Amino acid sequence: MEKLLAADEGEPAIVENKEGRGPFVFVCEHASALLPVSLGTLGLNGEALKSHIAWDPGALAVSQILSGHFDAPLVYQRYSRLAYDCNRPPESPAAMPVKSEIYAVPGNAAMTPANRDARIKEIYEPFHAAIREVLNERRNAGVKTVLVTMHTFTPVYFGKKRDVEIGILHDSDARMADAMIVAASTDGPFDLRRNEPYGPQDGVTHTLKLHGVANGLQNVMIEIRNDRVRDATEQGVAADYIAGLLLRAVG
Repeated sequence: MEKLLAADEGEPAIVENKEGRGPFVFVCEHASALLPVSLGTLGLNGEALKSHIAWDPGALAVSQILSGHFDAPLVYQRYSRLAYDCNRPPESPAAMPVKSEIYAVPGNAAMTPANRDARIKEIYEPFHAAIREVLNERRNAGVKTVLVTMHTFTPVYFGKKRDVEIGILHDSDARMADAMIVAASTDGPFDLRRNEPYGPQDGVTHTLKLHGVANGLQNVMIEIRNDRVRDATEQGVAADYIAGLLLRAVG
């Protein structure tokens, strides 16, 4: 079987504060722009590999602040969404995109079936297995869990400016999203909206459905415009605001 990751490259999924017993489990699917060595640059230049098509800038930092604030487990992906987007199922064209926004991804266009299988088995499957393990351990211990996935998005997409600054996203289970939106109903420091700039129609709720909806867990996906989390100060402000919404929403 074809191998993607060398033995010294490390696990695709990192779990921090696994024993945390706060009410939330945080997941960050697009935490890193790192590519497996075997993929080289996928035919992309340095600008593209540092941009939002490769990862969600600021998402991991905000997730780590929230994990510490709530004594919550955090599961994040070590490799770029260009190698495998863990918020997409294997059958989705967006899982290993041949084009991301304005950028063609030559290394993905050249994939063989064996290449695809290696990425699924070595990135996607271990990542979601790590989430399942955390959730199962908490369930067996009788610990209440709300699943929260953390993302950021680009201020300009296909040349169009986005005004929304925080999106509260959900699929069929809107319990947590509803409560957070009610909690944010007073004036706040961010332009916050439901299911923007993406929604379930865009195929972005895979993790929520797989681990939240399917298990009857309250769940929500949070998107932050990445120009609002450019440095540690901004990341702290965003994390504090989101923490307040989560705390009020969970009751």
